[in-house]
This record gives sequence, C-alpha cells and structure tokens, in this order.
Amino acid sequence: MKKILILCTGNRCRSKMAQACLLHLDAELCVRSAGTHPAHNTHPLAIEVMKEAGMPISDLQPHDVKDFINEEWDFVITVCDHARETCPVFTGKVKHQLHLAYPDPAQAKGTKEEQLAVFRQTRDRIALSFKEFHHRYIEEAHEYEERL
Repeated sequence: MKKILILCTGNRCRSKMAQACLLHLDAELCVRSAGTHPAHNTHPLAIEVMKEAGMPISDLQPHDVKDFINEEWDFVITVCDHARETCPVFTGKVKHQLHLAYPDPAQAKGTKEEQLAVFRQTRDRIALSFKEFHHRYIEEAHEYEERL
C-alpha cells in the first residue's frame, strides 16, 4: 500500500481536496494531509464543493506536518508554494517529493457564488492533476511491478 502525504500551509482547502480526490480514486491508498501552519478547521466552502462532487471532507480535520515527520512516505506532495518553501526536513524516509501548486481559493473575493466558483475551479484542477498523478505513479508502477 502506497503512503502519500499532501502538504499545504493551512491544511484547510487544497490539501484536503487532494486527499479526498486520491481516496476517491483509490481507497486502498494511505493518504494523509497536513499543514505547515495548520488552521483550526476545514474551510466551509471547500467542504461544500467537495460534497457536491461526492467526496465529503467534513470529517477531515487539519493536522500539523510535525505529526507525520518521523514516518516513512512513498510520496510527499506540496500543493502550495509556501508549504514547499517551509516544508521541514523529514526524519523518516521519503521516496519521492513532488510539487503541484494551486492558487489558494480561500483568497477569493466577491459574492458567495463567485467564491464558490473559484473553489469549484480549484477542486476540478486538483482532481484532474491527482488523477494524472495516480495513473502515472500508482497504476503504471503497479503494472510494472506485476510484470517483474
């Protein structure tokens, strides 16, 4: 089973969306998310747009990256530039580190509908790129291992 840790700054929007997308694609993965400066709760608009897509995140609470720093990971993926810059050195073994940056939807201005549109766009971008990640790094690697 592959272990994947997804990091952003607050662990309240993008990393939670990515975690839910990966688990939706493959429930056999061990996927966790954390923040370099975790918020107190998951953003309500992130909860709303993920529920619309059938990937609820209301039960996923923000975590601190320090909670996971001593573990071994197949992938540590940063989803914002700030997390990439402030990501601590992992004392556990990390096989692969990737960076897939997305703008922070929590910075969206305007009416609730305009903000929801930004959150949906972010969700869809994350879903597409993590589907590609899953195909390239999980499915194809599994097929290769089976051929050995």
